[in-house]
This record gives sequence, structure tokens and C-alpha cells, in this order.
Amino acid sequence: MLTSHSVDGDTLHVTLRHSLDIATRAAAALEIEALVHAHRPRQVVVQVPAGDPTPATLSTVLRAHRMCAGLGVPLTLADAGTAMQRLFAANTM
Repeated sequence: MLTSHSVDGDTLHVTLRHSLDIATRAAAALEIEALVHAHRPRQVVVQVPAGDPTPATLSTVLRAHRMCAGLGVPLTLADAGTAMQRLFAANTM
């Protein structure tokens, strides 16, 4: 499993266990999608590994963001480094 999760009220918290690579990004995105569909949260908070994000990690988070946006569910990052926050913001505007 590439992710872990918890539910706190109407918030789904998803943690990416480690930086992703090209071979694991689709599986991680599908895990997040399945969690969102199973729990039907009002918001999703994703925690990414510390350090600079790999392109595959960023791609996975952006894919999850697009999926959540399509469902009307906001997705935010928790404890993300400056680089990840900057890249996320630049690609979700």
C-alpha cells in the first residue's frame, strides 16, 4: 500500500508513505480515488513526504486534486515543504 489514511469527521486525511516514481504514481492516485469514493468526504488533506517532491509525487497529487475538484471536494496539502506548496499552487490555479 502506497498510502495510509484516517477520517476525522468529514475530512479524509491521506498520507503518501514515500516519494513516488513513475512505476507507483498511478497506483497511488487510484488508492486516493478509491478512498474518496468510499468515504465521500467534504474535504481531503494530503500529506506528502518531506523534502523536494519527485515529479511523480507532484503528478499524483495534481491528479487527485483534479478528481476531487470534479466532485466538488477541496483538496489541500498538509506539512508540505515550500517547493511542493509552490508547485501545487502554480499547477492548480
